[in-house]
Order: sequence, then structure tokens, then C-alpha cells
Amino acid sequence: MFLRNETFKEFIRFYPIITGLVALHLVLWLLGDFLRLAPIVELKNWGVGVNALILDGQYWRLVTPIFLHADLTHALFNSFSLVLFGPALEQMLGKVKFSIMYLAAGIAGNLGTFIVSPDAYYAHLGASGAIFGIFGVYVYMVLNRNDLIDQSNAQIIMVIFILGLFMSFRPGINILGHLFGLIGGFAIAPVVLKNARSFSLWQLRAKHSERRDDDEITFNPNRWKNRRMPGAGKGTGKKVFWCIIIFLVVVALIGRFF
Repeated sequence: MFLRNETFKEFIRFYPIITGLVALHLVLWLLGDFLRLAPIVELKNWGVGVNALILDGQYWRLVTPIFLHADLTHALFNSFSLVLFGPALEQMLGKVKFSIMYLAAGIAGNLGTFIVSPDAYYAHLGASGAIFGIFGVYVYMVLNRNDLIDQSNAQIIMVIFILGLFMSFRPGINILGHLFGLIGGFAIAPVVLKNARSFSLWQLRAKHSERRDDDEITFNPNRWKNRRMPGAGKGTGKKVFWCIIIFLVVVALIGRFF
């Protein structure tokens, strides 16, 4: 689930919502923070979550911080987390349910920050609350829908979840956004997981291949070659393990130097 075997073109085709979110993160950083285009800089100022301004009636600030980031490191880290953990869930839920879950978790994180934070002028931004919502859905799977996730991936999720929660208490991190985003994802999980199926890259490739065959009405005698059958790839466990280790090293370095 968390080892990316797709080509770049496949990733874009299979996971359009994740692709769009990552592109949005990077484009907003490029135009606003790097090129300093006035309209984008103003857009960022207009969208940052500030409790006092939300209280004053600027309720859009409960939504807009989900798509904004403080700097390139912040945008890259959240984008990396999305690329690693989001695709499987987008395929399992579908584009609409995944989008609803992502927005609901992000809003829950921002709403929790607004309600609980004692600082009226506390400013916050970033996709972390929505990403913790993704973890919330996975945690619900581990506890209540283990038909959707195997034991090895369940162990990975729980380890990453505990470490991510622990690191949320570092200075400068919006812990309330993380916690309430997690709660939001967990709460909406029973609804969005209804009729969901476990992640299968093989089935995803087959599905998109069938669509191309319907459009082109051609016969390819090699169409079933090189396709991984269910149960294949049992040797990927070590690859997943090292992928997670690399992720944790990146997290540690960011925490150390930024």
C-alpha cells in the first residue's frame, strides 16, 4: 500500500486528487514565496488561519489553510506524506469520498484549533490536519475494518501514527490541528469506508487498461503479461520497511534543522 511502484504517468492517472493537491502546494509556493507575485502573496495572507479573524466572521479561514504552507520545506514534507500515504486511500474510497474526507478532516483540525486555542491571534496553515485525517481513517481500518488492510501494513500505520503524534508536540507544531484532524478522519471513516475495497495496484492497472481497450477497440495479445497477480510480490515487505525508515530519517532531519 505504501510502496510506490507506479510510473510517473501511472501515478497521475491513478491518483488525480493526490496529484492535484501536491501540484497546488508547489505552485502556490513557487508563485507566492519564491516569485513573490503580489496576488498570490495577498491570497496567502487572505487564507491563513487566524482565530480572531475567524471570530470576526472570516469563516473561509477554516478551509483555506489546508492548501497553504509556510515555506518550501513545509510544502515538501506534507506533499511527501500525501504521496506516501494518500494514494491507497484515494483508490479505496474513490475521488469524491477521498476529497470529502480530506476536506472534512482539514476543517476539523482548523475548527478544533479555533475553538480550543487560547491565543486569539494564533496563526496557522498547512495540510497536516487533513493528512492526520488520512491516518485517522487508517487507524479506524486497523481497529474496525481489518478486511481492508493486512497485518504488515497495519503495523506500519500504527508505528507511523504513534511517531507522528509524538512529534506533533514539538515547538512550532499545531498540535490541536493534528489531533482534531485525526479525530475528524476517524469519525468520518465509517461513512467513507462503506463499500470500500482493499488497495490493489494490479486491479487498478487492469481497470485503466480496460478503459483504454474500450476506447481503442484493439486486441493486444500481451496485455496480461507483466501484470502482477493477487498475492504476488510477497518479497516487498523489506522494501516497505526501508521506505518507512527513509521517511522517518527525513522527519528526523527536518525536525533537527528546521
